[in-house]
Amino acid sequence: MKAAWYEKGGVAHDVLTVGAMETPLAGPGEVLVRLHASGVNPSDVKARSGARGEPAFPRIIPHSDGAGIIEAVGDGVDASRIGERVYVYNAQFKRPFGTAAEYVAVPAPMAVSLPDGVSFSEGACFGIPAMTAHRCVFADGSVAGRTVLVTGGAGTVGRYAIQFAKWGGAQVVTTISSDEKAAHAKSAGADHIVNYKQGDSVEAIMEATNGKGVDRIVEVEFGGNLTQSLGVLKANGMIATYGSMADPEPKIPFYPMMFNGLTLRTVLVYILPDQARTDSVTDIQAAAESGMLSHAVAAEIPLDQIADAHATVEAGEKFGTVVVTID
Repeated sequence: MKAAWYEKGGVAHDVLTVGAMETPLAGPGEVLVRLHASGVNPSDVKARSGARGEPAFPRIIPHSDGAGIIEAVGDGVDASRIGERVYVYNAQFKRPFGTAAEYVAVPAPMAVSLPDGVSFSEGACFGIPAMTAHRCVFADGSVAGRTVLVTGGAGTVGRYAIQFAKWGGAQVVTTISSDEKAAHAKSAGADHIVNYKQGDSVEAIMEATNGKGVDRIVEVEFGGNLTQSLGVLKANGMIATYGSMADPEPKIPFYPMMFNGLTLRTVLVYILPDQARTDSVTDIQAAAESGMLSHAVAAEIPLDQIADAHATVEAGEKFGTVVVTID
């Protein structure tokens, strides 16, 4: 099969190779997926760069997310799944070979039926971004009638979080940093948009909520936004965060949080509890089939140019998921 791989960390154009590898087989409990699209996430890029240490395997085919068609099944898997359109998640978590290839073999539950009308490129966005967003929004129950703040609403996770919160019946406030990002977040359904570079964001968020504040926060930058969070969260509010790059070791203001009854939840999509993963898969399917879920594919780049795809993600100027296409 045709595949892309790296054997050491470094600059994308220096370490990524595209060539021929042996096609995997579907082992017991697995399915073999002929991939047509592979999603490139920031975590994939960081792993390849060496930012998270040396590669865990001698050769790595990157990327956890993808979409394609099941071509074969292993022992214990219903043969009726052959020919099924699916999206794949967690393909490269603690495994050497991910979705940047013509084929991938994964445990059958990690290949999920792709809703009708969703393209392979769109399906390649479902794994890390959509599941992270879903967990952040719904980890502490229904959001119906609540107000949810999504920071960084123009980001890939943020845009899905806006949509899930609206689908769940919430009012959504989001923060952005430019008019272009505002339009991107608005297209996801945000009710109120705050440009945190223009004026006092706490004041603007409180004004948008008629002085009541927010019940929950989906947080892209926990440390950097902590002061803002404490200024807008209602008593017994909750912060669900999946990042803190600006301040990776923030000082926790314990007593202000305790006396307001606040909950802090960290989210790592790779290790979701089984029930949370099941709920995510179910809700992604339902939201997509209802037409309530749109997908931002930032660019489609052929597998032969995978290094360009990684560079595009690293540049940080994209809106949505960069997808590697596989013919």
